[in-house]
Amino acid sequence: MTSADEGPPSRAPVILCAGIIVLDEVFQVERFPQPDGKTQAQGFFVVNGGCAANAAVAIARLGGRTALAGPLGGPAGLDANGDRVLAALARERVDCGGCERLPGVSTALSAIFIDAQGERMIVTHRDDRLAAAIPADPGGLVASVNAVLADNRFPNFVRPICAAARERGLTVVLDADRPTEVSEDLFQIATHVVFSGECLRATTGLDDLGKALGRIAGITRSFLAVTNGPQDVLWLDGETIRRSPVFAIDAVDTLGAGDVFHGAFTLALAEGQGVTAALRFAAAAAGLKCARLGGSAAAPQRAEVEALLAKG
Repeated sequence: MTSADEGPPSRAPVILCAGIIVLDEVFQVERFPQPDGKTQAQGFFVVNGGCAANAAVAIARLGGRTALAGPLGGPAGLDANGDRVLAALARERVDCGGCERLPGVSTALSAIFIDAQGERMIVTHRDDRLAAAIPADPGGLVASVNAVLADNRFPNFVRPICAAARERGLTVVLDADRPTEVSEDLFQIATHVVFSGECLRATTGLDDLGKALGRIAGITRSFLAVTNGPQDVLWLDGETIRRSPVFAIDAVDTLGAGDVFHGAFTLALAEGQGVTAALRFAAAAAGLKCARLGGSAAAPQRAEVEALLAKG
């Protein structure tokens, strides 16, 4: 097995992650602050965040080769948060050639509170010009990759990338994290759509996640699944709702767990695993991430995931 210092083997699939990139400032608190109240933080750290960036790190840790495409503040040297984000991604062996820096714009920044149970509260500041950005060369971004993972936080940016990937016949996984309309065309462009429970409920207006998946199935032929925190992952097999169990974990920090799940799922598909095995692999990776503090910096290594899977 190749060591982390040596990087992934040359035969490993290349996954392009496209979407939002954020710098996270994380505060550990015993309990979330109340209105007009003050809370003392027991810990503090700064880490890269954003669905696409987190997933890219997870894929690299799990043995894939990964590239990242998304809008950032700029230019280099004037947007310190963007400089810091890219330096950290380079240390994780993520190819950031597809990241586009927008002059006079600040990179997105989040303030995150994590309580004693590992739950989180997030406030994000994001310049509207980031959401309006479009990629300069979508076809070039997907020309030499094996699969694409996109989040729907920046649909204007990821839509042409996903369309170019489908034209090449690639697997395109959509991380449906932002509530939107049922008619969202990304649900039809992607080959696989994995929702968060919160997003699926808000998008469909249905509390029952199985029925909500069925509603989305009425407008797309894509594979559909939904994660729901510590509950089973639900997915559609034709018209049948299947359950994929997650691992029992004492959660310390759930920040980035969904992104790790999506990254691991996409990598497993690109490696040729079926959806059942890919969901199990993703659940193991996300569970291990939740068991340790650090946001995306706590994403597990491949050997750790395989060891957990081996325990059954």
